Amino acid sequence: MFLRLLFVLLIALNIAVGAWLLLGQDDVHGRSATDAGVPELHLLSERPAPPASAASAVPGAPASVADAPAASTASTPPAPTPTPVTPPRQTSYTCMALGPFATQVDMRTARSALSNQAARMRSRQEQTTQTTGWWVYLPGGGSRERALELGRRLSAANVGEYFIVSSGDQSNTISLGLFKDPANARRRRDQVVSAGFPAQMSERTESVPEYWLDVVIADNGRADWRSRVHGVGSHSTGCF
Repeated sequence: MFLRLLFVLLIALNIAVGAWLLLGQDDVHGRSATDAGVPELHLLSERPAPPASAASAVPGAPASVADAPAASTASTPPAPTPTPVTPPRQTSYTCMALGPFATQVDMRTARSALSNQAARMRSRQEQTTQTTGWWVYLPGGGSRERALELGRRLSAANVGEYFIVSSGDQSNTISLGLFKDPANARRRRDQVVSAGFPAQMSERTESVPEYWLDVVIADNGRADWRSRVHGVGSHSTGCF
C-alpha cells in the first residue's frame, strides 16, 4: 500500500513538473508575461549600449559641439587690454649767464635771490679790458732836454695845462690831459693841433675783474628772474 502511494506521488510530481515546463516559461514559447499593449519592462543592465556618433566612429574627425571638451566653456579669458600710461612730461631748461656784476657782493645777493628758482648755479670771475679815459699828448723828443724845449714852445703858444712824463714807457712825453668823455678829448687835441703841434689822442684801458652768475632755470620760470635781479643783462651760455 505504501509503495502504491509512493508511486502515485511520483507520477503526480512528474505531471506537475511537466506542466510547469510547458506552461510556466513564457519566453520559451515566445509568449509575453505582460498584457497586450503594455510596454515591456527592462532592467538598466539589459538596456543596449547607445550607438557611437559619427565623429567617434571616424578616426581623426573633429569632435562635435556637443562632444567638445569642457575646456571650451572654461577657456582662459582674454587678457585685459592694458591702460596706456602717459609718460611724464619732461621739463626743459634754459641756461643763461647773468652779469656782469660790479662786485662779488652784488653777485652773491643775486645768487641768494634765485636760490629757490634756479635748478643749478655757479659763479665765476673773468678779467676784461675797460676804458678808463682818453689821453691827449705830444710824442716825446727822445730826451729830457728836447721834451723841456717842446714844453717851452707850448707855453709860448699859450697852450697850458701840460706836464712832462718822467718815467715809464711814455717817459719824456708831453701829456695834454686825460678825459673821460671822448668828445672833450677830441676838442683838446684839435686846439693843440691848431696851435701848430702834432697832438695825438689814444684810449686808455685797464684790466678789471667781472663777476658773472651762470644759472639753469626751467622754462616756466624763465621770465621771473628779472623781477628778482636788477641792473644786469643776460645771454645764453652752455648748460652744465
